[in-house]
Amino acid sequence: MDSFAGKVAVVTGGASGIGLALARRFATEGMRVVVADVEAEALDDAAKGLTAEFGEDNVFHQVTDVREAEAVDALAAATFERFGTAHVVCNNAGVGVGGMSWTIPADRWRWIIDVNLMGVVHGIRAFVPRMIEQGEGHVVNTASVAGIVTSPAMGPYVATKHAVVGLTESLFLDLQLTGANVSASVLCPEWVQTRIYESERNRPDGVSEMTMPTASGDAAPVAPEGVRSMLETLVSTGIDPTEVAETVLTAIQEDRFWIFTHDTSVESAARRHRAIETDGKPVFWGGA
Repeated sequence: MDSFAGKVAVVTGGASGIGLALARRFATEGMRVVVADVEAEALDDAAKGLTAEFGEDNVFHQVTDVREAEAVDALAAATFERFGTAHVVCNNAGVGVGGMSWTIPADRWRWIIDVNLMGVVHGIRAFVPRMIEQGEGHVVNTASVAGIVTSPAMGPYVATKHAVVGLTESLFLDLQLTGANVSASVLCPEWVQTRIYESERNRPDGVSEMTMPTASGDAAPVAPEGVRSMLETLVSTGIDPTEVAETVLTAIQEDRFWIFTHDTSVESAARRHRAIETDGKPVFWGGA
């Protein structure tokens, strides 16, 4: 995709963080942007800011819970009704859910799978057939460095992000196999200054709170403030979302599949694969 001017980009999880940075960067290139998010108030604020900067005719927003196939189908329908097309689709919405794998209630597993994995699935199902029919398009699925490496106490997050990487690789090959003029990339950022440490703010009604094992091995509720504080410290060391958006834009222009935000990511993956090659044990991301 050599030129972005006049084209249309769709971004889920677009009310803040990487999603909002992507929408703003695309709009700066002259694209019309569709931003979707589950948080209505934050989405309204983001859309107002984008509209003030780029004009009402160039911005559309719709509250979308990516866990629901019907909601993402409705987003696609509304996008094509408003702008008649979509050239770039960023399946970016995500939440961070952690804890020791055996202590996490099934409903919390279901929550992160529905957002991080099924949200991407629904985006592919809703938009890719339309892109194939129109003869052009590019899909960017947001995974994480956790999609190519592993760490403790983040089983659900690691599992879903590994799944997004594998799904996007398969999507790329599916598109190649059918000869469609549509491409795909997977975004694997390391720490970025986003609100992922506040994922609990979007925890649906009826989903259990976070738990961690006690000394006896039983699971006990964890104070959300403590977990948030720890993650906020880690996130604060990350790069600005605008850097991620710039990297994504360049990757789409160059039709690159793998989108990394940090120079350390490939070496981290290489350590993991060296362990596989030598029949070694799992490698802790960030370890020697």
